Amino acid sequence: MKKYIPFICFILLLANSANAQGLLSQKEEVFNRQDTLRGSITKERSWWDLKYYHLDIKVNPADSTIIGSNTIRYKVLKSYNRMQIDLQEPMKISKVIQDGKELKFERDGSVFYITLVNPQVPDEIKEVIVYYEGKPKIAINPPWDGGITWSKDSNGNPFIASTCQGLGASIWWPNKDHMYDEVDDMLISVNVPNNLMDVSNGRLQSIIDKKDGTRTFTWYVSNPINNYGVNINIGDYVTFSEVYQGEKGNLDCDYFVLRDNLAKAKIHFAEVPKMLKAFEHWFGPYPFYEDSYKLVEAPYLGMEHQSSVTYGNGYQNGYLGKDRSGSGWGAKFDYIIVHESGHEWFANNITYKEIADMWIHESFTCYSENLFVEYYFGKKAGAEYVRGLRKNIQNKKQMIGKYGVNHEGSDLYEKGANMLHTLRQIVNDDEKWRGILRGLNSTFYHQTVTTKQIEDYLIQQTGLDLKPFFNQYLRDIRIPTFEYKFKDNILSYHWTNCVPGFAIPVKVTLNGKEQWLKPTEDWTNLYLITKDLKVEVDKNFYITTLKSIE
Repeated sequence: MKKYIPFICFILLLANSANAQGLLSQKEEVFNRQDTLRGSITKERSWWDLKYYHLDIKVNPADSTIIGSNTIRYKVLKSYNRMQIDLQEPMKISKVIQDGKELKFERDGSVFYITLVNPQVPDEIKEVIVYYEGKPKIAINPPWDGGITWSKDSNGNPFIASTCQGLGASIWWPNKDHMYDEVDDMLISVNVPNNLMDVSNGRLQSIIDKKDGTRTFTWYVSNPINNYGVNINIGDYVTFSEVYQGEKGNLDCDYFVLRDNLAKAKIHFAEVPKMLKAFEHWFGPYPFYEDSYKLVEAPYLGMEHQSSVTYGNGYQNGYLGKDRSGSGWGAKFDYIIVHESGHEWFANNITYKEIADMWIHESFTCYSENLFVEYYFGKKAGAEYVRGLRKNIQNKKQMIGKYGVNHEGSDLYEKGANMLHTLRQIVNDDEKWRGILRGLNSTFYHQTVTTKQIEDYLIQQTGLDLKPFFNQYLRDIRIPTFEYKFKDNILSYHWTNCVPGFAIPVKVTLNGKEQWLKPTEDWTNLYLITKDLKVEVDKNFYITTLKSIE
């Protein structure tokens, strides 16, 4: 019988025998037809390649309605006459036009099937114009449970914004609502009452005043953009700007804030060039110089809308004033400015093909927080920050979700950040690690990707067999345990509580002397000339440590 004394890097209590396979007993999630239609590349989606949108809408704060159209330009990949366009209830499509002809369509929940009349010839570029209207879902708890937020500022002016990650952009406008096919470029025209301003993605092209007391703001996005990254922000905004001297030259930075917050924003948003400097160092050039960088005040906490990052953190450091890491370093920066802007590299530049791989967005971006801390406060501070986040990890479900049903995984933020921090320790070369991060953003520049692509890239660039490593952290809920014992001058050690083949090296200090060990699942023996042994495992590894005594 062995007695175990825990040395705690992280304690994971195992609940039942199912944990031998890394799974806790849990209620199986049930998915329906609508989940499949939304989350899979259906026959009605796969035959055409999205090229361009012109979203042209009128937003009416008086009755919380949106009415307008979306012109969808696409390339025919193979001949077919049935097209899937997504638009969620209670919104509805009123008319669809192609080549001057009105087309028939039918609805199946959140999906509209459009029957095309004219031949769809491979390699041709075609357009459909989809007209729609309705009262979109009201956001309940944005950005997590999104929709449209219809609120007012302190002066009683409408303050309106969209949020739709996970829920889907089709909650407020008709589109091909699957992440695998990003539009190449996009025009966004938003008509609002003339005492208000709309801020959307890209660069402002025009402001046209109408005779009916409204004005239309038109924005052009010249880079590929994912659907949930498209946004509207409507309010009594005032603006100020600066130019950041970045790796690719001049980057226009524009800030849109409520009128009463202008003075404090001019002081607080000084964090933006600091963020840009740190992230260009770690990840490479800001990915959307052509479309500028904007930070836009919003009536909710914030979101990574491409080139139109939204902000609602109350002009304070931390996360609503709190340090999520408990390390003290999280109080040194504005979490929303840093985190949501970090998504410009991981979410907007590199975008998951489907939401099951959402860890690619959130793990790297959560990890970017401690890289920001490291850049300004040192490597020790950055490590303390990311380790402090471990208290928020639950380890109840896998990080990768179910494929084909619009389902995200769990523990995408803090666990993912600590997985990457652990990988950095294994690489054990800071400049090589930085090169890998920059290489990710250049190799997959403006692309949608899968988990396999990211895994394969990291395996290739590190030169390490990381398949068991990723299986452990992405596909298993257990935290690997470094178990050791010392008897008769022999240190014995191995990995347990792990997936087959898990064999990462680990840095330890033995009686004050630092060295690397290479555990496997089998016991390894190391002869030491000492009677007493103190073992300290580098706490930057996200593992559990157990000392066993015979």
